[in-house]
Amino acid sequence: MYQQNQVSSARNMRDPLFFVALLPGEEIQQEVTAFKRYCAVHFGARHSLTSPPHITMVPPFGWDKTNLPALREALDDFAATTPPFDVTLRNFSCFPPRVIYVDVVPNPLMATIAESLAQHLDQKLGLKTTSEHGFNPHMTIAHRDLQRELFPKAWSYFSRQEYQRSFTAEGLTLLRHEQRRWELDAFFPFS
Repeated sequence: MYQQNQVSSARNMRDPLFFVALLPGEEIQQEVTAFKRYCAVHFGARHSLTSPPHITMVPPFGWDKTNLPALREALDDFAATTPPFDVTLRNFSCFPPRVIYVDVVPNPLMATIAESLAQHLDQKLGLKTTSEHGFNPHMTIAHRDLQRELFPKAWSYFSRQEYQRSFTAEGLTLLRHEQRRWELDAFFPFS
């Protein structure tokens, strides 16, 4: 078993960053990207456009690229034992004073899968992936660069919008940070 040190501020800065997510189908991706573009144009919040619309299952972590096959194998093994499941998006919510997102309807199965995935990556790779904020599934449309003084205006707009879509989560996607963007690295289909 390959031992990866716990993710910390002391990680090797040459190690690329990765995260694991659920991605919706193309139609929902286009709709959520339109919300992100609205935030960029009207509220100056462009940073969320650096990644495809997604639900984070494992937050960003540094990983030695020479050990990428071990990471991919662990994700493939996990996905092969996980069934597809339904995800429902409903309206918008926020983490004041900077984050606005498409809300995900609570799904106990998704939470269980996220917890099992964290345990699997810890056992197989020694990768500690738990977030200090816990698992709170959402699709971010504005964050970090949304200025505090513009947050009330942005939230006023999105809190009045209605949006509801569903999709079947068909697998896990590994994303890699490349040249200031998150790029798709690999897809691991559920069984």
